[in-house]
Amino acid sequence: MSRQLPLALRYPPDQRFETFVDAPPGALAQLRALAAGMGGWLYLEGGPGTGKTHLALAACAATEALGRSAAYLPLAAAAGRLGQALEALDGMDLVAIDGLEAIAGGHDDELALFDFHNRARVAGAGVLYAATAAPAVLPLGLPDLRSRLAQCARIALLPLDDDGRAEVLRLRARRRGLQFDEAAIAWLLKRAGRDLAGLAATLDALDRASLAAQRRVTVPFLREVFGGAGG
Repeated sequence: MSRQLPLALRYPPDQRFETFVDAPPGALAQLRALAAGMGGWLYLEGGPGTGKTHLALAACAATEALGRSAAYLPLAAAAGRLGQALEALDGMDLVAIDGLEAIAGGHDDELALFDFHNRARVAGAGVLYAATAAPAVLPLGLPDLRSRLAQCARIALLPLDDDGRAEVLRLRARRRGLQFDEAAIAWLLKRAGRDLAGLAATLDALDRASLAAQRRVTVPFLREVFGGAGG
């Protein structure tokens, strides 16, 4: 069923390569090559909010835009039944596997991932892994799986600074046609957490509120929406 959905519904338009801010040098070129079937396997590592899921979804969207097949699998939702989930993805051109830490220490899931890794390599499929830490640091119980993961090319992602987070808000507001004053961006960043997913949810709420009120997003408008919080 999900393969019949439009690309924008499967993979959110905000999460594309062109909307990713401050990617490490060469990272987007590696990911685009992977999407086109010309790159080796990749391993994204970084703490929460560094954009791993963004890039995993972007890689899937880019793969399908080229007429190739792709699937995104969040391991937190598949833990305990990973073998069945991965078997359903055999034959895909690219599989993005997000959140390796969710299955670390689970023998059956680790073995299922090891088997999938070997099947995908024989089939010539691309695999993009994402995790909060490098393979050597994850508490994996299967040495052979750790060895396979360590052979992947690695991209390390770092948290955005305030300038980067401001640019994310500008890009996403622009894509929505949302008029967002610079002073309002600064006000919001001072009061929001550093988590980009939380910022995106806040932006969605502001988009709806701005449309309903037919107003641009200014500091006074933000104070109204958030109940007058802050100075």
